[in-house]
Amino acid sequence: MPAPITDPAALQARLSPRPRRIGLDTEFIRERTYWPQLALVQISIETEDGLEVVLADPLAPGIAETLAPILADPAILKIMHSPSEDLVAFKHACNTVPAPLFDTQLAAALAGIGSGLGYQKLVEQLTGVTLAKGETRSDWLRRPLSAAQLEYAADDVRHLFELHDVLDHRLGELGRRDWLAEDATRTVTQADSDTPERWPHLAMRSAQFLDLDAQRRLLRLLRWRETHARQSDRPKSWILDNELAGTLARNPPIDLAGLQREFDSHPKAPRKLAATVWEVLNAPLDDEAEIPDASVAERRDRNRLRKLQAAVAARSAELGLPDGVLASRRWLEALLDHGRWPDALAGWRREALEPSLAPLLAES
Repeated sequence: MPAPITDPAALQARLSPRPRRIGLDTEFIRERTYWPQLALVQISIETEDGLEVVLADPLAPGIAETLAPILADPAILKIMHSPSEDLVAFKHACNTVPAPLFDTQLAAALAGIGSGLGYQKLVEQLTGVTLAKGETRSDWLRRPLSAAQLEYAADDVRHLFELHDVLDHRLGELGRRDWLAEDATRTVTQADSDTPERWPHLAMRSAQFLDLDAQRRLLRLLRWRETHARQSDRPKSWILDNELAGTLARNPPIDLAGLQREFDSHPKAPRKLAATVWEVLNAPLDDEAEIPDASVAERRDRNRLRKLQAAVAARSAELGLPDGVLASRRWLEALLDHGRWPDALAGWRREALEPSLAPLLAES
């Protein structure tokens, strides 16, 4: 593989005229930052001579800006595999999210082939080609990239057109192209809006064992942590880890000195931010009176949940869908706990499930 393109004009020329579809993937690093650092962009295009793979270096000046209109062009279908983090990386680096999108992992699930299949496994299953996995943990920010890295990166887009053609045909036969389009649009919208979770405490298991006052304190800390992590571009756990946040919410110090003593007993505590954390811990949020009670999970009717799961399993079998595709346990828990259909179960999923689940939800 030739070295990645670093000249915006050269990249523009390679993508002109604009193709009707592209295979798209990225390599990024997210070990020391909040935002994924876009390190390489791989694009496959169809030419008169066959398939061509273009590698672009987003660290070079002007490359991200050149990519942006291609990614945003509604006339170009972007074929990607399990792209949620790639979309966030594009949003952060290029200020746009690729659309329209065809997600080959999701398409395989909706076609009944398998849920959560990795790219290498899906390529092998549908094309018979076995891909190397040797550069998975490479440092993609180093320059120059090695020949092995470039070949590995190129492989990630070489077979996307083949996957698309097979999967799109199967979805067409099943009448499920609209299902994929609906899910892909939701994926793009989520990446583009990039809105923090309103109630992050619900994702922490320890919150289930806190009273409401403690949950409110936890919510304050988690929202502040999210904002600070985004602004400083550092991992959330580097700002305040979950264990310490839960401890402070459960047993709040009586004063700043007490908080500092608590921090002294935790090696990873943000000591320099003690005064800020103290203010956050004691400053009520405007909407915290609306906080959903995480402890409802402890009181959840597990028998009803099992009935919902059984109904979903039966419906999935009827549709030939792998387990977890139609509705995950977490989505069913949200439906049961809050009495309303979560966004993840909107659209075609609700249409498929409501006749089976509505009677179970109506049981007293």
